Amino acid sequence: MYNPDIEFASTAEIKAYQEVRLREHLAYLKANSPFYQRLFRDNNIDIADVKTLEDLQRIPFTDKRDLQIHGSEFICVPPEKIVDYITTSGTLGDPVTFVCTEGDLQRLAYNEELSFRCAGVTEKSKVQLMTTLDKRFMAGLAYFLGLRKIGAGVIRVGNGIPELQWDTIRRIKPDTLMCVPSFILRLIQYAETHNIDYCSSGVKRIIGIGESLRNQDFSLSSLGRKIKEKWDVELYATYSSTEMSATFPECQYQCGGHLHPELLIVEIIGEDGRPVPEGGVGEVVVTTIGVEGMPLLRFKTGDMASMHYEKCACGRNTPRISPIVGRKNHLIKLKGTTLYPPAITDVLSSVDYVAGYYITVDTNDTETDNVTVTVGLKYEPPFDPVKDLKDHFRAKLRVAPEIVTDSVENVSKVNFPPMTRKPVTFFDNRKQLF
Repeated sequence: MYNPDIEFASTAEIKAYQEVRLREHLAYLKANSPFYQRLFRDNNIDIADVKTLEDLQRIPFTDKRDLQIHGSEFICVPPEKIVDYITTSGTLGDPVTFVCTEGDLQRLAYNEELSFRCAGVTEKSKVQLMTTLDKRFMAGLAYFLGLRKIGAGVIRVGNGIPELQWDTIRRIKPDTLMCVPSFILRLIQYAETHNIDYCSSGVKRIIGIGESLRNQDFSLSSLGRKIKEKWDVELYATYSSTEMSATFPECQYQCGGHLHPELLIVEIIGEDGRPVPEGGVGEVVVTTIGVEGMPLLRFKTGDMASMHYEKCACGRNTPRISPIVGRKNHLIKLKGTTLYPPAITDVLSSVDYVAGYYITVDTNDTETDNVTVTVGLKYEPPFDPVKDLKDHFRAKLRVAPEIVTDSVENVSKVNFPPMTRKPVTFFDNRKQLF
């Protein structure tokens, strides 16, 4: 499995390599996975007929509901081989528990070693982790394992508490921060309030998780620009999920997240269940390679994105994933305009007096979407903030949601409920079709 040079091989070599790994993966599932044994049997699938990446289309998709209903049937190892239990964040419903073997943890460490090195982290780096390692969270554990594999210094602070973060930065002087990007704005605000010279802190690099820092053309999003305008640091975005147990990291050229071809096979699938044309937006579907505990085959992530296949300036020939357009189930139809929540959050992130926000979507009597944005005001501007915000939305999106103002404290309580791992900014109260 460990083949870091494959990212620099030719596209033909990468494809041939993945097809060998795919056949190994199918054989493992047939021998060990109760869920996929039944799927193959019920759909009359002979895995010997699946030889190429294109042949994957013979196999039905797996989705989050399969994991929620048949979770234990995905486990491919006996209980004594399980060394760690991980739970998803429950983005689309009830959280799902994943199990990991020792080999799976080694795979996580390898994945994050590749990803951190892609972003310029070396054994000389000191990385402050502003992510939790507890609460059955995969990401924090994976980052720790990967940094240990590199030999970098690791500072395990956890999430939140700006005062503790700045005290740690002052004492230990990390050069890299790993966190949810919007938290950086809270750090900057705290530093400015308490006269901390954050531009001279020694931090050179911020690696973001869970939120996009870029637009589809790879320019900085409003959130990314706000950070960069305040703090001249290198900004790297990543895309990952518990289900795929892998990461798409940006390299120094920051033109999409690179695929690790020894860890994942990726398809971009349209509404018709077929691959979209090259460069088109579709749902990210992954097949995990090298996972022992709970491997997946053609798993629909629910994330919408596109892939870029031209060679990167860094020398890698691997496909690169675009910034996530949005969650498939979160598509909004606002007054005749179709959009995803990130389009709304990008507008909000560009407004200085907005300190926090959340979006609520309901179904109205005509079965269309009502969208309400609740914002916390950092200060009272000398004009009507509701009208000003609606003007911003109409300028960028052509339509404006309903706007409600509230205190920053109340909005923050909604964004950070107990046990949360990352800010909660979207609430979908629409009638579900399933």
